Amino acid sequence: MPPNTTATSGDKPGKSGRKKGRKARLIVLVLVLAIIGGIAYGAYWSISTVRASFPQTKGSITLEGLSGAVDVKRDGYGIPQIYADSDEDLFMAQGYVQAQDRFYEMDVRRHMTSGRLSEMFGKGQVDNDEFLRTMGWDRVAKQEYDTKLSPDTKKYLQAYAKGVNAYLKGKDGADISLEYAALGFTNDYKPAEWTPVDSVSWLKAMAWDLRGNMQDEIDRALMTSRLGPQQIAELYPQYPYDRNRTIVQQGKYDELTKTFEQSGSGSGSGGSSTSGSTGGGTGTSDGTSSALQSQLSGLYNVLDDLPTAVGVNGNGIGSNSWVVAGKYTITNKPLLANDPHLSASLPSVWYQMGLHCRTVSSKCQYDVSGYTFAGMPGVIIGHNQTISWGMTNSGVDVTDLYLEKLSGDDGYVYDNKVKPFITREETIKVAGGASKKIVVRQTQDGMPLLSDRDDELVNVGKKATVDAAAPDRGDGYGVALRWTALEAGTSVNAVFDLNKAKDWDDFRAAAKAFDVPSQNLVYADTANHIGYQLPGKIPTRAKGLDGSIPAPGWYSKYQWTGYIDFDELPYEHDPARGYIVTANQAVVDKDKYPYTLTTDWGYGARSQRITDLIKGKIKGGGKISTDDMRQMQLDNDSQIARLLVPALLKINLDDPDVREAQKLLQGWDYTQDPDSAAAAYFNAVWRNILKLAFGNKLPKELRVEGQCLWVDPVDSTGPVDDTDKVSECGERDADQAQPDGGDRWFEVVRNLMDKPDSDWWTTPKSVSGRPGADHNRDKLFERALIDARWELTAKLGKDIDTWSWGRLHRLFLKNQTLGTSGPGFLQYILNRGPWKLGGGEAAVNATGWNAAGGYGVVWVPSMRMVVNLDDLDKSKWINLSGASGHAFSAHYTDQTGKWANGELLDWSFSKKAVDDSTSDTLVLKP
Repeated sequence: MPPNTTATSGDKPGKSGRKKGRKARLIVLVLVLAIIGGIAYGAYWSISTVRASFPQTKGSITLEGLSGAVDVKRDGYGIPQIYADSDEDLFMAQGYVQAQDRFYEMDVRRHMTSGRLSEMFGKGQVDNDEFLRTMGWDRVAKQEYDTKLSPDTKKYLQAYAKGVNAYLKGKDGADISLEYAALGFTNDYKPAEWTPVDSVSWLKAMAWDLRGNMQDEIDRALMTSRLGPQQIAELYPQYPYDRNRTIVQQGKYDELTKTFEQSGSGSGSGGSSTSGSTGGGTGTSDGTSSALQSQLSGLYNVLDDLPTAVGVNGNGIGSNSWVVAGKYTITNKPLLANDPHLSASLPSVWYQMGLHCRTVSSKCQYDVSGYTFAGMPGVIIGHNQTISWGMTNSGVDVTDLYLEKLSGDDGYVYDNKVKPFITREETIKVAGGASKKIVVRQTQDGMPLLSDRDDELVNVGKKATVDAAAPDRGDGYGVALRWTALEAGTSVNAVFDLNKAKDWDDFRAAAKAFDVPSQNLVYADTANHIGYQLPGKIPTRAKGLDGSIPAPGWYSKYQWTGYIDFDELPYEHDPARGYIVTANQAVVDKDKYPYTLTTDWGYGARSQRITDLIKGKIKGGGKISTDDMRQMQLDNDSQIARLLVPALLKINLDDPDVREAQKLLQGWDYTQDPDSAAAAYFNAVWRNILKLAFGNKLPKELRVEGQCLWVDPVDSTGPVDDTDKVSECGERDADQAQPDGGDRWFEVVRNLMDKPDSDWWTTPKSVSGRPGADHNRDKLFERALIDARWELTAKLGKDIDTWSWGRLHRLFLKNQTLGTSGPGFLQYILNRGPWKLGGGEAAVNATGWNAAGGYGVVWVPSMRMVVNLDDLDKSKWINLSGASGHAFSAHYTDQTGKWANGELLDWSFSKKAVDDSTSDTLVLKP
C-alpha cells in the first residue's frame, strides 16, 4: 500500500538554502547591486556600447595566418557560408566567424569544462569548479589532443584557435559582448586566448549531459524510503517491445547471441542476466535501500547544481530523427529529418553554417553544411555533397559509481592490497576573492573520488550497506565515478571524418571513432541508400551486474570487463521496410542482442507515432515529400489522451462547471494545438491524475521544492495516527521533479488501467472537501477532473471559451548566464518571450513540460531540419533562436517566431543558391 499522504494547507520552504549555486545562475551579488544602481552607469549603457560588439559582415578584414582570401557570405538571417581554398583557411575562418557572433557563449563553455567559472562569476561557482576540476575534463581533453587525435585533426583545431584569437586581438570586453560590459562593473576579467584543447573539452561537456541513465538510477534508489520493490517496479515498467518497435529490426544478432551463450560470455557481458529493458528491476534491494537513498540523494544535489552544456538535464528529454528511402518519397531519393530536443537556451546551442572548399581536393577536402557548436570546428549534424546524417541520444549506460575502501589519506583497498591514489593539487581562482586550493584524488584506473567534493557523499560511505565480505568501512567508504569520457578518445576525429564521408563505408568508419557521447546516427545518401549505426565506447560488465547500483570498488571482479567491439554494435543498412526511426526508444530487442546497453530506454511513444505517420502516408502507394516530413515534426497528437479520454468521459460529475469543462473532451481529436481549450483541460487533468495517484506518494527528494505534505514518518512500521504525521516538503527544482509526465508515466498508467482497484488509485479527501478515492480509479479520475477545472479557473479564468493550451504552455528564452537571475533590467536586455506553443510531453512536437512543476515549456526541438538528397538546395532548416549571441542584433531571435509557427527556412548549399541568398559578404584577406 502506498504511504498515506495529505496535502498541507500551505507550502513551506523545503531546502531553499540547500543549493549554493543553481545550474547556470552565474550572476554574483555585487553585480546585482551594481546594476540595480544602474542610473550611475546610464552613460555606460549607451547605444554605442550595445553595438560595439556587433560583427563586421561587409567589406574586408586582414587576418594574419591565412594563406589565401576567404569569403564569408551571410544570408538575410545572418547565417554564414564560408568559402576557402585550403582546409586550414576554412577552419581558421570558422573560428573567426563563430567568435564574431558567439564568443561570450564560447568563453563561458570553456570555463565550465575546465572548472574555471569562478574566474568569471565569483565565489558562487567555487563548488561547481571543485566538482568539475575533480572530474578533470580539460585534463582528459589535453591527453586526447596529445595522444589520440590525428595530425589533420590537430591542424584543424590549431587553425580554428588561430581564427578565434585573430578576432580577440586588440579587443576589450565591451568590444566582444554586452555581457562582458556587465561583468566589467565588478570584475576585471579579460578573455584569454583560445586553445585547441578548449574545443576538445567541449565534447566532454556534451558527453556529460548525454551520459545515459544516471538520473533514473538515482530516482529509483531515492524511492526506497517510501516505496517497496514491487511498487518501484510498477513505476518503471518493462519496455513495450510488442507495441513500440525498436530502432534496429533487421540486424543479424541472433547468431551473435547464440555465439555468446555458447561461450558463456553473454551473461557475463551484462546481457540476458540483467533486465535488458527499462525498469526490469528496481536497482535496489532490502539491504541497500537506506544506503542508496542517502548516497544518491547527495549525488543528485551535486549534479543538479552543475550548469548544463548542451542543455540536456533531466528525464524525458530526447530527440527525433528518421530517414525514408527513395522508393517512398516523391523525389525517389531519401529524405532525412532531425530535431534534437534540448533545454531552451538563448542563444541556441546550435549555430548554422556552411564550410565550402571552392574546389574539393586533397588540399581542401570539405563541402559541408549544417549545425555546428560555437567553440568547435566542423559540422555536428548536417550534410555534404553526397551524404547526410542526424543524431539522437542513445541513452546507453556509460557511467557507474563505485564504493571505495579508503586506507588513510593516500590509499584505497583493491583485491586485498592497498593502492595509492593518484593525486594532484588544483588552484581555483575566484573573481573578487582569494584563490582556493583543493587536492584531487583518483584511483589508478582513473576514477575520480567524488566524495571528496561533497559532504553528503561522505555520509554515503558511512551508511552504505554492503555484503558480509566487504572490508571494514572505518570512517566510511569513498564514492568514485567510472565514465567512458574520462578516458582519452577520438570523437573529434569522427566529426571531421563524417564531414567528408562519401558513402556508407566512410560513414561507418567515421562512426567507429565516435566513442563519446554514444548517439544514434541515421544516414542517407544521394546514391539512394539509408542506414543506422549505434557508435560509442560502451562498457561490458561482469555477470549479474547492470550498473544500476554502486558496485564494490575493492574487488577487481566488479570492474568493467571491456567494451563492445564496434562490429558488434547494432546497425542497419537499407532495411526492406524502407525507413528507419530513432526517437530514444530501445535500439534492439532484448532477446536479440547479447549485451545490456542500458536498463532505461525511452518508452517509444514518439518513435511509434512517427512510424505510424510514415506507414499511414505510404499505405496504398503514397509518396512522402519534404513538407510531409516537416508536418510530421509538428505532430501534436497526445497518445496519453487517446488512452484516458474515453474513460474520463464516462465519469459522472455533479458540479455543472466541471461538467462544462469535461464536455471540452467530447469530439476532441487529441491534437495539442496552442489554441485548443480541450488540450489545456486534458493536460491539467493528466497533471492532477499524476499528482494524486503517484506524486503525493513519492519521497521528498523527488517532489517539487517547497510543496509540502503531511506524511507518515519514514521509519514507521505500522498504521500511523493523523496526529503522528509529519510535514515533509519537496526538494527538487520544478523542471526536474517527478512525476514528470513523460512516456514512462504513459506506460505506468496504461498498465494500471485494467486494475481499477490498485493501491495507486488512492488519495485522501482534500481539506476543501473534494472527494477522495480508496482503491478506486474512477473516483480518483473524478477528483482530477474537479481539481483541473478549478486550477484552470484560477490560471485562465472561469470562462472556458477563453482557455487555450498556448496560454498555459509558454516558452521563455533566457540567456543562460546573466539572464537567469538578478535584476529585471539585465533580464529585460538579455531575455526574450513568451511564445505560446502547441505540442507537449512525448509528442513528436516535443515541447516538453514537467507535470510535477507546471505547464511551462522546459525543453524543445532545439532545431529542425529536413534534408532532400535529390536536390540539396531544396532542403530546409530552422534554429530555435538566431545566428547571433548579441542581445540587440537583428539575428538574436529572428528565427524563433518562424520556429514557433512550424516554418522552415530554405537551406542553400550550392554556390549558385548561396550567392542568390547572400545579403552580406565579408572578405578575409591574408
